Amino acid sequence: MPPAEYRTYLYPPESPRLASIRGLDAYEYREAAKAAPFTGGLIRGWKPLQLAEFRGVTEDGTLRPEVHVWEPARPGEEAPVADMVAAARELLNALDEDGRAKLSHPVDAVEWQTWANPEFLQFDTGIRLEFQPAEVRQRALALVEASLSTDGFRLVHDMMLINGFLGEVVGLPTILNEFSYNFALYGDPAPEAPWGWQLFGHHCAVNCLVIEGRMVVSPVFLGAEPNEIDEGLHAGTSAFTDRIRLGTDLMAALPADLRDAATVYRRMVDPKMPPGRIHPGDERHLAGAFQDNRVIPVEGLRAADMPEPAREILLEIADSFVSLLPEGPRTARMREIRDHLDETWFSWIGGHEAGDVFYYRLQSPVLIAELDHHCGVFLDYDTPQPFHIHTVLRTPHGNDYGRAYVRAWQTRNA
Repeated sequence: MPPAEYRTYLYPPESPRLASIRGLDAYEYREAAKAAPFTGGLIRGWKPLQLAEFRGVTEDGTLRPEVHVWEPARPGEEAPVADMVAAARELLNALDEDGRAKLSHPVDAVEWQTWANPEFLQFDTGIRLEFQPAEVRQRALALVEASLSTDGFRLVHDMMLINGFLGEVVGLPTILNEFSYNFALYGDPAPEAPWGWQLFGHHCAVNCLVIEGRMVVSPVFLGAEPNEIDEGLHAGTSAFTDRIRLGTDLMAALPADLRDAATVYRRMVDPKMPPGRIHPGDERHLAGAFQDNRVIPVEGLRAADMPEPAREILLEIADSFVSLLPEGPRTARMREIRDHLDETWFSWIGGHEAGDVFYYRLQSPVLIAELDHHCGVFLDYDTPQPFHIHTVLRTPHGNDYGRAYVRAWQTRNA
């Protein structure tokens, strides 16, 4: 078989890009990242946002609390709380007193907002899995598995495996490996009271909260460079083929005038873009790490103005993004998304033919879902490529981290 496309962009093993950081562990690399011009600039830019009082992403700065009215889970839509509690207790039991103290935070702690998707640490929230015994690592993964759908857990774990594969390919296993992730617990695992967990690191960040059978999984960041494993034990692993295909399918389902309306910019780096539209780290993403309170105006094309086949594909894209949820909570989440379908906007940047690179965003009062093709980080290319993909999922208007539900529960139980 011909070599995978990404292999044509490998740095030479002794290039300064790789050799200068080879052998550093996560904490040594954190200090190196602070001092480097590019990564240091990212850290300085994000720092003012990291611990801001949480409000939530909005389209115009005005919160709409009515879109997240609390109600208990409907029969058949409950989260797998009992299994999650059992798995969380197993994890806690595997740690000593100091480990449990580092792992655990109050359910409404600001530390929820310290997740990030770069490979360098900014906040050392929770425990660092790569420095834990195998039993602790596996029990953390068992809690993730107990919480998510089968496909959702596979996708999350695939991001971790691809990260480890990238580390092998570029010779940086101490910076990029399967367990170079932080894991934290919020609240006391219990059947009714709110609690949750957080996993974050390079190309994978998941925040999960449960409360009285309801589940919120957001913010979520999943990405891959490359988006496939082409050799070794996990060869054949790939990611985001459905989200790529559905994006181009949706554009193909639109008549030309509506496709033009959805296309905000025709080029990934477009001279018509205003200053700052492309972030040096997030590129075209708007709702990534540290953007908990960002104002993101809607743009593009309303779902209400789409033909029915395109609306159905739009819902398929939404369903792909919320597929981490187990069956019951996923049903509830998709009902919420459908209820706001006429208020959903779809926007596109770039080409829309097979093989093109592009960005798209679904945005409604209850959903932001973004996909973007990115430039190289550990591979050598300075224009977006099809095999480097970032995706972001948010719950606007104050329910990221399940915060709106937690506040309602705290008010009711005060």
